[in-house]
Amino acid sequence: MNQNLVLDSSLRSAKNLAWWLYLGHAASLVFSLGLFSFIPLIINYVKRADSANTFVYSHHGWQIRSFWWYLVWMTVGCLLYVTIIGIPAAFLLWTVAWIWKLYRLIKGIVDLNDNKPMP
Repeated sequence: MNQNLVLDSSLRSAKNLAWWLYLGHAASLVFSLGLFSFIPLIINYVKRADSANTFVYSHHGWQIRSFWWYLVWMTVGCLLYVTIIGIPAAFLLWTVAWIWKLYRLIKGIVDLNDNKPMP
């Protein structure tokens, strides 16, 4: 799909919602280290079906996968943290996970803006 694509109102609405959900995930990442990302996650699950057969559908999946993988890596970091020797490794893992999620959010917003589906 190209940038000159004329979007109908339902697709435009789905795209706008996905954009706001990216911002919700990003705000949660910045202000609570992702703690409140479950709010946009629930909306992702509820509204994903409304965008079936469009490029926006892949953006909901991208955000959902980003949330769950981020949670996995943060949990692994917590398990490392409880061991004395694992504290530096935990902080390193948390930092890498945070940067990775930020990258995925930025890539998603850019591709959504360009009307591109996510892999």
